[in-house]
Amino acid sequence: MTPPSIAPLPLVLLTNPIHADAVAMLAPHARVVVAPDTAAATLRALAPDAAGMIVRAQLPDDILDHAPNLRGIVRHGVGLDFVPLEAATARGIPVANLPGSNTGAVAEYVFSALFALRRRLADLDAGLRRDGWLAAKTRANDLAEVGGSTLGILGMGEIGRRVAGIARHGFGLRVLGSSRTASDHGGLVEPVDVATLFSESDAVVIACPLTDATRGLVDAALIGRMRPGAVLINVARGPIVVTDAVAAALNAGRLGGAALDVFEHQPLAPDHPLHACPNLLLTPHVAGTTATSLRAMGLGAAEEMLRILAGERPRNLVNPAALER
Repeated sequence: MTPPSIAPLPLVLLTNPIHADAVAMLAPHARVVVAPDTAAATLRALAPDAAGMIVRAQLPDDILDHAPNLRGIVRHGVGLDFVPLEAATARGIPVANLPGSNTGAVAEYVFSALFALRRRLADLDAGLRRDGWLAAKTRANDLAEVGGSTLGILGMGEIGRRVAGIARHGFGLRVLGSSRTASDHGGLVEPVDVATLFSESDAVVIACPLTDATRGLVDAALIGRMRPGAVLINVARGPIVVTDAVAAALNAGRLGGAALDVFEHQPLAPDHPLHACPNLLLTPHVAGTTATSLRAMGLGAAEEMLRILAGERPRNLVNPAALER
């Protein structure tokens, strides 16, 4: 008697490694394959056998042409610019993301960057060790406090609201917010237009999604409206900010400082002109990355993928029209 055949487990493709606890959650139900790199050709070559994808890197625009067995995509995070969303919807492929999964981490980064730019503790430490007590102590005389200033937030989603709450209730700041809805979000912010946000803020946080409307939005004209000594922090997406405009403003001393966690082209080239700019804090797209957030995002992504593989509706489905197909 021929024994019954056992259907192979569906394959879940990870563009990048995820938390070990999340892999353990998937393992009884799926074959988990981690792409050796995120090059477009590599992802296309691995896509044909994939029933699901958990995405932490940019997918090629044509990835779905190479994935005939794909049942769903889960974004390991929030931003959907890594995923060809319209194509997935047209093919009836559900896409889910994880709103709120790294909100706390990004908000902490914003204030870490703000304090690094304002109080410059690392510079004072280096100066004390290099130049001595008095020279370092004197430099603190010109540093500004965060308290009593105005914080502007471009984009009032989960991250923008968390930053606004900390700024208003934790530090008593005046908080301006600019978003599509022009809402005060329960009294957290004063809703203003983008031009007013840049001209009246002592620090501006970029926290909006990358869309056709926001690509290149923060250009030389907007940066030119900023107050002398104001600082700019980008935790959203690199292409929202015109890099050359930031560099020019820093080099000319028109900006008091900037913190950039994201860039138009990643990774940032070692010889990029940004490396030579003064008063600039550069980090490699890690605002939302901590041990805590990685575990939360990994487990959340695994749970959503298991729902998709079981034929269930993901909890955070972003393209419900896909299910209508």
